[in-house]
Amino acid sequence: MAAFDAAMAHQKEQARAAGKFRMAAALDYQGPATTFHGYEATEFSGKVLALYRDGTLVDELKEGELGVVVLDETPFYAESGGQVGDRGILQGGQGIFAVEDTQKIQATVFGHQGVVRTGLISVGDNVSARVDGLARARIVRNHSATHLMHKALREVLGSHVQQKGSLVDAEKTRFDFAHHAPMSADEIRRVETIVNHEILANAAAEARIMPIEEAQRSGAMMLFGEKYGDEVRVLTIGSSKELCGGVHVRRSGDIGLFKIVAETGVAAGVRRVEAVTGDTALALVQQQQAMLTDAAAAFKVPLAEVPVKLAQVLDNVRSLERDLARLKAKLASAQGDELLAQAVEVKGSRVVAAVMDGADVNALRSTIDKLRDKLQSAAVVLASTNDGKVTLIAGVTADLTSRVKAGELVNMVARQLGGKGGGRADMAQAGGNEPANLPVALASVRPWVEQRL
Repeated sequence: MAAFDAAMAHQKEQARAAGKFRMAAALDYQGPATTFHGYEATEFSGKVLALYRDGTLVDELKEGELGVVVLDETPFYAESGGQVGDRGILQGGQGIFAVEDTQKIQATVFGHQGVVRTGLISVGDNVSARVDGLARARIVRNHSATHLMHKALREVLGSHVQQKGSLVDAEKTRFDFAHHAPMSADEIRRVETIVNHEILANAAAEARIMPIEEAQRSGAMMLFGEKYGDEVRVLTIGSSKELCGGVHVRRSGDIGLFKIVAETGVAAGVRRVEAVTGDTALALVQQQQAMLTDAAAAFKVPLAEVPVKLAQVLDNVRSLERDLARLKAKLASAQGDELLAQAVEVKGSRVVAAVMDGADVNALRSTIDKLRDKLQSAAVVLASTNDGKVTLIAGVTADLTSRVKAGELVNMVARQLGGKGGGRADMAQAGGNEPANLPVALASVRPWVEQRL
């Protein structure tokens, strides 16, 4: 289920991305560009230049209608460079439009996607455009932390680390990069330490527009494969200097706290790190602290002694498991001796069909091996039940496998129990979920074997 949920989330993400692309690509816009004020402000006044409903130009959008609004000026950031688009409110004299996402219709034209919450929005309306301040603050913290993390990854892992993709939203930063092996726990801690030291330094962030040649000479990080214009925006924060058009914190200290939450592989030679910042990171640390406190209370030891106590408990569990395995082996051996007495002669061979209470698969197999060795010419079916499920193992000695095959035998029994199974001619396994039928099913073993002998 965990793998299914992860795959479903990935599919939904791809579908949303494809939907945004189709929406933006389908809109035919002929008009002035959008002037972006989001670097300095989260609220600004703008004029409605165009409206779209179902991809078609309209003069107005009414309450409850989905659509896209194009403004001449906006503080809303349109998704680009891995940073998601802003959401918020457009409020005019006639109504309120809830912006759920912001995408680029053209390179310099922003489309505010959403729904008319009250009243209506018309072309020519003057509106107050207000970005969701809490979401924006979380996004910029994550974005700025991504720059610091990229620099730290290169410092810890090597200069071969190159960005291969990113997604920065209000919940987290997700960063894909070139690297040949999983990061160790120590490497993750070192990256976290470097980034948090940069945060504590509280250096001012600086963005400058400069010719690309000057940016190259300055040592700014450029992404391989990206296309850049003659002029680029260079973002410097702490020891990081990268080309970036995104929105960022004013000072590194605004990030608050940085914590890596996951490190995985996504493709050959590509690793993925997910991290959180600010209040999200604080909530995570508090949650982990609460879990550790609960563990300490359960073990009745101070917090610092939880690892030692946990190791002791695991050692005890392993010791008990070994003792249990030995006891099960002894029980199986004793039951095996009892089962010898239950063997029925059929045409010169022996047949055993019985239940072994409390036996696991290993015990069933071990017992069958012992029975075959002692009986020399035999067909054996053993069963055990647990939580309404039946486990079956069938074993046949080598002299009988040309006529009596273990896979066919165990499948015959399993079908009577609402299951199925199979395997080799000498050993096979099956299961079922109707234990009430087990006595009748085991009783059918002898005539089935007799018919084939």
